[in-house]
This record gives sequence, C-alpha cells and structure tokens, in this order.
Amino acid sequence: MLYFERGAPDDELSLDELRVALFTALEQLGQRWKVLVVPPDFTRAHSFAGVLTRFAYEFYGLRVTDVLPALGTHSAMTRAQIAEMFAGVPPELFRVHNWRTGVTTIGEVPAEFVREVSEGAVDFAWPAQVANLIWRGGHDLILSIGQVVPHEVIGMASYNKNIFVGTGGADGINKSHFIGAAYGMERIMGRADTPVRRVLNYAADRFAKHLPIVYVHTVVGRKPDGTLCVRGLYIGDDISVFTKAAALSLQVNFEMLDEPLKKAVVYLDPAEYKSTWLGNKSIYRTRMAMADGGELIVLAPGVKEFGEDPEIDRLIRKYGYRGTPATLAAVKANADLRANLSAAAHLIHGSSEGRFKITYCPGHLTREEIEGVGYAYAELRPMLERYNPAKLKDGWNTLPDGERIFYISNPALGLWAYRDRFKN
Repeated sequence: MLYFERGAPDDELSLDELRVALFTALEQLGQRWKVLVVPPDFTRAHSFAGVLTRFAYEFYGLRVTDVLPALGTHSAMTRAQIAEMFAGVPPELFRVHNWRTGVTTIGEVPAEFVREVSEGAVDFAWPAQVANLIWRGGHDLILSIGQVVPHEVIGMASYNKNIFVGTGGADGINKSHFIGAAYGMERIMGRADTPVRRVLNYAADRFAKHLPIVYVHTVVGRKPDGTLCVRGLYIGDDISVFTKAAALSLQVNFEMLDEPLKKAVVYLDPAEYKSTWLGNKSIYRTRMAMADGGELIVLAPGVKEFGEDPEIDRLIRKYGYRGTPATLAAVKANADLRANLSAAAHLIHGSSEGRFKITYCPGHLTREEIEGVGYAYAELRPMLERYNPAKLKDGWNTLPDGERIFYISNPALGLWAYRDRFKN
C-alpha cells in the first residue's frame, strides 16, 4: 500500500516537508525495533536519500541498527563521502556491501521466463541474490530509499533494483545488465515496464514477499536557477510506489528535443565521477538525442579509471567500447568477458555504435588510454576554457564565435531524446 504520495512537475518539497512526510508514513507502520536502511551510495548523492536517511535515524534513533549503501559493484564509500551525504547519521552504523561473497541466492528466475520477456535476446536463468544482511539480518523493517530516474539498464531506477542489484551478487548483477544491453538500451530507457524490471518483479513476488521492505522514492528535478529540488515523494510497500514515481519522473527528467544534437557538451562533477563506468551516463542519457555524425564532448576532470573494480577496469581496457556486434563476438570468444557480463553490457552501453563521435577530456587518463578503448581524446584544460561550466547554462548555448552547443551539467538527472527518434 501507499503510505504517502505527493508530486507534480512543478511541485517542490522542502526539507521540513520531507521530514514530516516520512514521519507520517513511518508512524503508520507501527512499532519497529530493528531497522535496516538501504540508501544509494555517493554516486546518487543528488537523490536526497542522504537527508531522508538522516530523518529515518531521527525517527527511530538506536532502533536503526544498520545502514547498507546499495553499492552494486561500485567502490565502497569513504568516510568523507559518508560524512557529506549522511551528515547526522553515526558512521559506525554503515556496512559495506560485499557483492562477491556477502550475498545469498534466494531463488532463480527460470530461463524460459527470461527468454520470453527479453524476446529471445538472452536465454539463461537469473539468480535472485541479496545481501546476507537483508536476508538473515532479522530486521523488522527494511527502508529502501532511492531516486526514480531514467536508467540505462532497467528503464527507471530504484524500487526492487535497489535490493536485487544494489545489494545483489556478481552473477545477478552481471546477468541483469546483460539482459538490458542485449534487448536494447534505447528500447528501455525511461520506461517503467521492461524485461529487466519484469525479471526483478518475478523474483520479488516469488522469493522475497515476506521481507519487511518499505520503499521511499524521490523524484528530483531542477529549478529555473539550476538548483535541485524534490518534485515528488512516494512511500509504500508495493509496486504502485514505483509506478507513480516513474510516471512523474518521465515528466520531470525526460527532455524531448525538437532537433537532434550536432554537438553536446556534458560536464562530470569530479566529486561524483571518477570512472567511465559512472561517467558514461553522459553517453547513455544523451544517445537518443545525438545526431548521426554529431559529437559528444565529455568534460571529465575527476575521471582516473575505466572500471571502479580492478577486473572490470582490465576488461574495459582489453576490449574497449567497440559496439554491440564486436562486444557480443568477444563474449562468445572469450571466457573472461563471459564471466563478467555486466562489463560486456557496459561496453555496449558506452559505444555510440559508430553513429556519433565521443570525445573524452579526462583529468587523469592519457591520450593512449582513452584512444585505446575507442574514444577520441582532447586535453581537458583548453576544453574547459572553451566550454566553461561556470558560464554555460543547461540547454542550448551560443558561444562568442557563433558555435551552438547543447550543455548538460549533470547527466544523472535526466534523459534526452530527439522527438522523431524516440518511439513509444
């Protein structure tokens, strides 16, 4: 059921309103004695999950026994990141998700079902895996907090993805990513009902129904001055909490353009984006807007690696962003890539399929490294001087010399598409 819902494209919930809304919802749950909070990690710092986690701690106090950031395969949060994102929550409550060994396989989605929902794109069973702390922790409330926003793997982020992928195991994460990539990213992004979501829903309905999970979903947008605000908040324990948030996110976070982008410039905040694994949101979220033969320039002052995990970094360097046919052939021919299908999916996601040029301007990677994975390279400093984030506004900009570009200050906050390219 829904315990709280509020949202509209022009709504704006203040921090006090978020606190009151959360408290109102939690009061309806009755007494709880052992609470686990599962928020996103620092890569979703803009989700307002940090303050909502703090409010949950204010409400329950010492009854919050654990906070488990949904890392997926991301790097563990640093103490500084925890202090910044979750100010006011005792750092000793935080646990690190171990996606290699700290999970339990609670069931298996049959291969026939996966094959059916993916329209034959893949043919394997999917293991439903969750963190041991979720499965065996003995909590009487699991608060899953996250932002619903267009997502390249599953269509719309959050809901049970926060559990099965955010706290899942290597095999489940890898295969979920590959299902989405093989089915086709541009058929998925911005949609609430996708093959990957159906697989996760199957697992949730059949294997995890007894878990005391309550979802807290935000929809985040930008005000006219560029600052972030919460446009919607939905709290509940069934799929309606997700579908309502997803419907609002489509209005808030999906920008339809009347013309394709011949040149787009995307800035990656160095505090948030350290790798192309994360930074390629700049590609995922703009690809449906890019013109054939256009150029996407990625200003990436904090990018120092390709994969946040050493093995994934190695695989990206070895196989590169060469497009779907080359990646699928590499999966077939190479055991190391077959063993890490999320890396293979990422390689597909991060390619333009030869349709437009991708120019990376990293702060810490060399020309040889960037060109070695299939991207064009440009030096960061002169590109920052030409495309100064402090002077550009989100959307269309005309430079002093007449060059017209489309600027995006944070690709994680939206999805862009050329109206005539997008097909419902």
